[in-house]
Amino acid sequence: MTATFIRPLTGFIDKTFVITEFELRKLRHDFTELVTRALQPALWLLIFGEVFSRSGAMHTGNIPYLDFIAPGILAQSVLFVAIFYGINVIWERDLGIVQKFLASPTPRAALVLGKGFSAGIRTLSQAVVVYGLSLLLGVKLNWSPLALLNVLVIVVLAATLFSTFSLIIACIVKTRERFMGVGQVLTMPLFFASNAIYPTAIMPGWLKIVSHLNPLTYVVDALRTCMLAASASSFGLSRDYAVILLTTTILVFIGARLYPRLAS
Repeated sequence: MTATFIRPLTGFIDKTFVITEFELRKLRHDFTELVTRALQPALWLLIFGEVFSRSGAMHTGNIPYLDFIAPGILAQSVLFVAIFYGINVIWERDLGIVQKFLASPTPRAALVLGKGFSAGIRTLSQAVVVYGLSLLLGVKLNWSPLALLNVLVIVVLAATLFSTFSLIIACIVKTRERFMGVGQVLTMPLFFASNAIYPTAIMPGWLKIVSHLNPLTYVVDALRTCMLAASASSFGLSRDYAVILLTTTILVFIGARLYPRLAS
């Protein structure tokens, strides 16, 4: 009974990581992608963060505004990288790669999850950039090994979540032009309807409700709890993880059902 359950599970995990490794190999052909994406968090921290920190316009309690915003900028960077990941799937459809994947015995969920994990590993470079800039700007970071491990896990899970969401959009719209339009429409509401750059306490009532339904809010809360030396979670780290994992699981299931439609 146990062997019957374990073999399919290990097979699923192996195939997921094969897809992840296949996707990561693309970085060898376009390594500059990692460098150019580092510019965005640098601009937000060095310009937006510094200006609002000096203005005193944001009330973040005992946490300096630069400290408060650093985890939010990391979450934003992960979101912006992952949400446009679906356009790669449309390119693969046009090149005939999707059809080859679908003809293989790899489970659809493993295809979707493997692509999500590869996006998560790509976004780890964003964490390195944000940590480096935060250190230069005097942000009080938590350097304990457990906190750093949690940050790495949260970044990978968050990127998996949003890249899977992106893949679902790609399966629905099917064209690059429509995908870019939908992606641009979704990123700003997700970002600004979260606690990334201001606390939920100062939001109007209706926006607080939207924020609590927004998975990015829980990503930011988890990052803020683990990254900063003196920060308490608003929801609890276990709840943050639960929301992120549950949302990712649901999206992977939906993506696995929709992925074959991309080839049609």
